[in-house]
Amino acid sequence: MFVKWKFNGTEFFAFDGFSKKLRRSDKFSSANFTSEKDLPKGIASLSILAAQALPGNYTCEVTESNREGEIVVELKISVGNESDCRDRLPCPSGSWFPSVESVFIILFLFLAIIFSLAQLCVVASKFEIGLGKKVGLIITGSIIIIAGVVGAILLVPDGYTPKNRAGLGLLVVPAVIFLPLQYLLLGIVFENHLSPSAVVLVALKSLGYIIAVVGFALCVSACPPAQGSVVIAGLAIMAFAALISLAYVCIGSNTKDHQPPRKSVEEPLNDAKGVMLE
Repeated sequence: MFVKWKFNGTEFFAFDGFSKKLRRSDKFSSANFTSEKDLPKGIASLSILAAQALPGNYTCEVTESNREGEIVVELKISVGNESDCRDRLPCPSGSWFPSVESVFIILFLFLAIIFSLAQLCVVASKFEIGLGKKVGLIITGSIIIIAGVVGAILLVPDGYTPKNRAGLGLLVVPAVIFLPLQYLLLGIVFENHLSPSAVVLVALKSLGYIIAVVGFALCVSACPPAQGSVVIAGLAIMAFAALISLAYVCIGSNTKDHQPPRKSVEEPLNDAKGVMLE
């Protein structure tokens, strides 16, 4: 048995029943028999991803021994147009995100991680922190790094698969850890008396996270993703806020180092008091 499928007169799928070999064109790489077991019954139906199923005439030619048969099927898209359909349905091949967008998503997340870890190192070296709090900060930093690395590994490969979507989720969702971490670090530096500027930095990072999550929600169900720039913008805001916070932490720690000890101020007062009593 030989089966051929043609689209508008051009062959795109062929099956040799003797050698059991299939040939497909790249434009219809997802084409396959609905049920190969039904071929002896004369059923040679194909299934194709909706994103590859173009409107037009599809011709099926079947040759078996001395018998031949042919049938023509017309495919129409009744809702919207072809471009709308492609935007809503999974990508058949290629990258989910354009390469530039993938690079910026990963870049801005890791910049936020680097700046946050730098803050953590400054605070740990300049301030006395309890053992429990140190362990908590180390675990928090480890979670962020692991989630970022695994997310990048899953996002980069071509295709629109659950792994790619999970990768984007690991890059965006765990970034919520940055928010309490930022508040905690600034609280240690300024002894729980946050200035309005420090509060604005925490709020700015929170805004960036919200934007990134909204972008993730818009991208996860679309291929190609129409709102990749929203994810990038959110992560860029978080990275910028982390950079400014790093400068803030460095300034705050240096200010603490240069503060004169209280004892040196109190001693002259005690001496003066002693003179008056005499």
